[in-house]
Amino acid sequence: MAWRGWPASWLWVASCGLLLLVFVLLLSPRSCRARRTLRGLFMARSKRLLFRIGYSLYTRTRLGYLFYRQQLRRARNRYPKGHSRTQPRLFNGVKVLPIPVLSDNYSYLIIDTQARLAVAVDPSDPQAVQASIEKEGVNLVAILCTHKHWDHSGGNRDLSRRHQDCRVYGSPQDSIPYLTHPLCHQDVVSVGRLQIQALATPGHTQGHLVYLLDGEPYEGPSCLFSGDLLFLSGCGRTFEGTAETMLSSLDTVLGLGDDTLLWPGHEYAEENLGFAGVVEPENLARERKMQWVQRQRMERKSTCPSTLGEERSYNPFLRTHCLVLQEALGPSPSPTGDDGCSRAQLLERLRQLKDLHKSK
Repeated sequence: MAWRGWPASWLWVASCGLLLLVFVLLLSPRSCRARRTLRGLFMARSKRLLFRIGYSLYTRTRLGYLFYRQQLRRARNRYPKGHSRTQPRLFNGVKVLPIPVLSDNYSYLIIDTQARLAVAVDPSDPQAVQASIEKEGVNLVAILCTHKHWDHSGGNRDLSRRHQDCRVYGSPQDSIPYLTHPLCHQDVVSVGRLQIQALATPGHTQGHLVYLLDGEPYEGPSCLFSGDLLFLSGCGRTFEGTAETMLSSLDTVLGLGDDTLLWPGHEYAEENLGFAGVVEPENLARERKMQWVQRQRMERKSTCPSTLGEERSYNPFLRTHCLVLQEALGPSPSPTGDDGCSRAQLLERLRQLKDLHKSK
């Protein structure tokens, strides 16, 4: 197929050449303005041709790994002690330790404090995660990877080599680096008294998983490690699916209990709550949470965890069934009698509005 007289092969060559130039600019230490401009261009519309090619290069070639390594070096220089100050949560024999990595990511250690066994979730910076392992004096026996993106999986190689008995879990659909133990929907990983269930939540990537730590064995709240599916007052981008796919994944999370603690993959709280205030300016729960988050961020303190009960009250991406949000967004672009389809359209509309809000 030709495009304006161009053979398909030449179009591919030209597109790849342009993408190589883009990656050079992104990796250049003297091109901050270019990086900001190009990020805005690439993230504005996920269906644009250049974005699709760039995303393929990031996820399927060594260029993605090189970009991740550059991110890692910059973040270590800028935040030698991490981008945020975190506080662990200690339950009856179980400890959840957030680890700030890169510029806004979170990795986690889930520790059986009696057996001194640890599970790492999305260990993107192996150096930071290893430092926490040594400080806690625990043995790393498993890595749970939510998805393949390098900012969540970049530490798999170094940590699995350093800890010979460490198993790497994740979805076989997602090309996760150094995967040793593939997981399917509702599979359970057992480590000491830790019982962790994998839930398939495609949309951000085809094989995205979230991990639910069962609170019953330690008589505490369950903990959801949501990767890039769900954030405080936000949700991840749909890179490898449709709005219907993402809606179904979010509904999987909505089925969990209100007291479930949400441990997200990124520190996006202030930005997300700002957008939530645009679509629901009179939401008092959002306003209270925003005031708390702003106090936290003024002192560079982490905002996680929240609870799913809280998220239901102010996260617009979990409120597509709410009449007040439907009225705020206006009529669906193509209304139908199918509630699932209508909510998916609202979810897509929210994503478009958030992109516009972020670009201002």
